[in-house]
Amino acid sequence: MNTKLKYINDWQKLAQEANWSVSTLAKKCGVSTRTLERYFVKNMCKRPKAWLFEQRQSRAIELLRSGSSVKEVAGCLDYKHPSHLTNGLKKQFGQCPAKILSYA
Repeated sequence: MNTKLKYINDWQKLAQEANWSVSTLAKKCGVSTRTLERYFVKNMCKRPKAWLFEQRQSRAIELLRSGSSVKEVAGCLDYKHPSHLTNGLKKQFGQCPAKILSYA
């Protein structure tokens, strides 16, 4: 297993810096996308794309709970359109942002 990846501690920060892209994340880590995928499957029990999606959605919830609007959060997390954020949240949590936030 690639030793470079063992020493990375702040995956969430790297994910955000990579704009939630597997190929960009692999480049930032200095490995191939295939090496990154093997590492993630072995150590996080999921593919990097799924993990990045979950991280992005979790960050969206944090920003929404802090009072940002869906439009602001979509822009901050590099969604092309706010509806893409809403659809992602529905896919991840099964509910629209308003219902998710009402349980906070």
